[in-house]
Amino acid sequence: MDTRPFRSVLYIPGSKERALEKATGLATDAIIFDLEDAVAIDEKARARELLAERLQSLDYGARAKLVRINALSSEWGADDLDVIAQARPEAILLPKVDEAAHVERLARLLDARSETAETRIWAMMESPAGVLNAAAIARAPRMAGFIMGTNDLAKDMGCRFRPDRLPLMTALQLPLIAAKAAGIVVVDGVYNAFKDEDGLRRECEQGRDMGFDGKTLIHPAQLGVANEVFAPSQEEIALARRQIEAFEAATARGEGVAVVDGKIVENLHIVTAKQILAKADAIAEMTE
Repeated sequence: MDTRPFRSVLYIPGSKERALEKATGLATDAIIFDLEDAVAIDEKARARELLAERLQSLDYGARAKLVRINALSSEWGADDLDVIAQARPEAILLPKVDEAAHVERLARLLDARSETAETRIWAMMESPAGVLNAAAIARAPRMAGFIMGTNDLAKDMGCRFRPDRLPLMTALQLPLIAAKAAGIVVVDGVYNAFKDEDGLRRECEQGRDMGFDGKTLIHPAQLGVANEVFAPSQEEIALARRQIEAFEAATARGEGVAVVDGKIVENLHIVTAKQILAKADAIAEMTE
């Protein structure tokens, strides 16, 4: 599993030159350079050429870089891949993944190119079929992560918007569980009301508590909330350190458990504590 933080994953239209340049200085952990939904049909050819050039000429630092191409079944997908391959992309985000065969097809195309030997694949989980096939998709070749496409999911399911996202809960949890089982990254869907900071915070907190690694975002104004919510708090970091210290002391005494703040601490808690500290270290390194 990728050890880098994915608290914030910002969509950037591949056709917007100024946005591509501005993204080099934004406090986002990852960027989705979008050639699909964010690009008008008559702009798609120009966008893919522009993006390929900018990926090679601009420095995006340690940010994870995903390129969302158009579906391979569309008239633009194959050309997107041909052009973007020249930039040796870190990862291709494949939309409309309904089954593992979609990922396998892309993996074969990447295998045939020397310049994409290291390129990973991420999948948009945005259809009922994709949700039901999530376990197989998560273990497909080159798979590195899931992005939840909650707007498309809600549309296809015919469910209504609710602040608690109860109608979407099963569709969120199945890919989440599949990703965790396969050891890949899984990122929650977007929050559309980009000026509603309180609503964004509530949805980020819900996604964090469910186990998502971060949140996809549609506007830079959302970065601060996502980065804060999906980062370990100072209280969590302090507790993790105390748990590790207490458990190591108990182990030295020949005991299998420790007690911290009146609660039993076993080895499974130490695994979580070490993950919290590792995430905090990765975030600190990212922001240096």
